[in-house]
Amino acid sequence: MEYPLMRKATAVWLLDNTTLTFRQIASFCGLHELEVSGIADGEVASGIRGIDPIINSQLTAEEIKRCEADEKLDLQLFKNPAAVGEKKSRGPKYTPLSKRQDKPAAIAWLVKFHPEITDGQISKLIGTTKNTIKAIRERTHWNINNLSPTDPVILGLCKQIELQKILDKIPREKSEEQKINMSSDTEINVVEPSKSLFRDNLDM
Repeated sequence: MEYPLMRKATAVWLLDNTTLTFRQIASFCGLHELEVSGIADGEVASGIRGIDPIINSQLTAEEIKRCEADEKLDLQLFKNPAAVGEKKSRGPKYTPLSKRQDKPAAIAWLVKFHPEITDGQISKLIGTTKNTIKAIRERTHWNINNLSPTDPVILGLCKQIELQKILDKIPREKSEEQKINMSSDTEINVVEPSKSLFRDNLDM
């Protein structure tokens, strides 16, 4: 059975913003009912920030209302952004206006936890400009002190499979660069002794 991303964070949001029962939330998030009760009492996940599953396209407001009206019903996962095998749409990446304010936080997360990712890769991944990325890297962004680095997958700005493809590609790129450097060093070492021998012969 598929569960939403960040299950405890989703449970926190559902507890704070809906009238769903502990059983319904536990079933949807893949948690034990007592664990959900502990979250509600502040004994579990006290430091976890709630994640809105509607913004992440994992639930609809209509589905929540349907289950709030009948506690015997179970919530149905609408869409999992990290589902492997999802087809990537062609053309420029479009980000809804409601999510555009999350881009700086996503960039800050990528820069902090994956500094090896290039500006071009970040720009293509979440649909932002290189100027914005540069400003955040250099900490000159106008709102840098208020940015809270947040995983772009959680924010719904990209899919996990898209991010993973970039991360999987980086080691290969570094390995190829190392091979090129080693090859260049070898050529220099071969050439230099030859010149030296040629000069020795002339002296003789």
